[in-house]
Amino acid sequence: MAAALPFISCVSKTMTSGLNPDYERLDEILKQPILRKEYFPDPVIIDTLELLRYGDMFLCRVRSKEGAEGISVGHSGQLRSQYPIFTNLLQPFFINKDARELDLILEKVYIYKLNFRLNGMALGVPLATIEFAILDMLGRIAGKSIGQLIGEIKNTHVAVYQATEYREKSVKESMDLIIRDVNEYNAKALKIKVGGLMFGTEDMYAVGPAGRTEEIVPLVRKTFGDKMILYADSNGFYSPEEAIRVGRLLEEYRFELFEEPVPFDWYEETKLVADALSIPVAGGEQEYSLHGFRWLIANDGLQVLQPDTYYFGGMIRSMKVALMAHAFGKKCTTHMTGGGLGFLYMIHFVSALPNALPYHEFKGLKTDIIYECKSSPLKVVEGMLQVPTGPGSGVEIDPEFINKFQVVKG
Repeated sequence: MAAALPFISCVSKTMTSGLNPDYERLDEILKQPILRKEYFPDPVIIDTLELLRYGDMFLCRVRSKEGAEGISVGHSGQLRSQYPIFTNLLQPFFINKDARELDLILEKVYIYKLNFRLNGMALGVPLATIEFAILDMLGRIAGKSIGQLIGEIKNTHVAVYQATEYREKSVKESMDLIIRDVNEYNAKALKIKVGGLMFGTEDMYAVGPAGRTEEIVPLVRKTFGDKMILYADSNGFYSPEEAIRVGRLLEEYRFELFEEPVPFDWYEETKLVADALSIPVAGGEQEYSLHGFRWLIANDGLQVLQPDTYYFGGMIRSMKVALMAHAFGKKCTTHMTGGGLGFLYMIHFVSALPNALPYHEFKGLKTDIIYECKSSPLKVVEGMLQVPTGPGSGVEIDPEFINKFQVVKG
């Protein structure tokens, strides 16, 4: 059970003396706070924390006892089923807490009502929604962007790669849609799907639709030329043997990243694949444990760490992963979920990454949220998004739009 918890302060040196010596170095990184408390000389006591809903859209609104306010946009695809976790298992814990202690709060909330038993997206998405709102509130109090609250600004603009899906379609259909997506945002980097859908085949070790991967990999390179940066994602579809075979095909056509070659929690198998290939192996979208990331970094299972700031419970936990990776010379990016304002939270996180991958996942700007951003056009220009510099998220959600939402209870 202890390994499921997000903190390691209870683990003694005696207990870890027989383990990989790199763990001690990583444990010291995990102990370091992320939130820059020096911006807040006075307590910021959380007075109210609300989940708001309008149709399938969710907002989180937090207010301090001094009247400061922050707001975030929730992950609509997940919160439709997870909102009771927010209201019953998370919301009560935050009330009357000092938001300056956010690092500690995010650790302790895992113990509250045995929340760690819900590890994964079930707990991560509601928790991230709360954290984003609190960071927005704190940023407005301090006059700092979210990125400035979790680190020093390293990237004022974020280069994006166009993430595409379509693996269930024919190669021709897929290519038509991929070309459309790349042209829409003039993307300089592209990620395609290889293999099949894990839930769409009887045999999870199948190689996907017959010959599809072998056809589309060289075709993508031929279509977009040598200058296009290419990544591939199997979403954990392959066995280690098949992942190595496909990885060598990707190497032949100069792909620069292979994401989730085997199921995400097959740590030893992930390392086996990474050791066999020269293409960097990435993962972390589904990972829910700091301890899991710790193993993958210390044992060189991944070259690129890829936490999802929603799924993993927010930017503070994700930044701990990034700093562990940085200490071992590894790159970090964030898996980006679509919808809402996912692209906004992605670029704020990347803005503070000291070890950012050159390109970061992007699934478009389409959103039903009505907002204004005065410090960035929030448009892709020459393959890049400008990070807002305004306080908090840097975005103002239209008050009339917010008024359409109702408070979720129970």
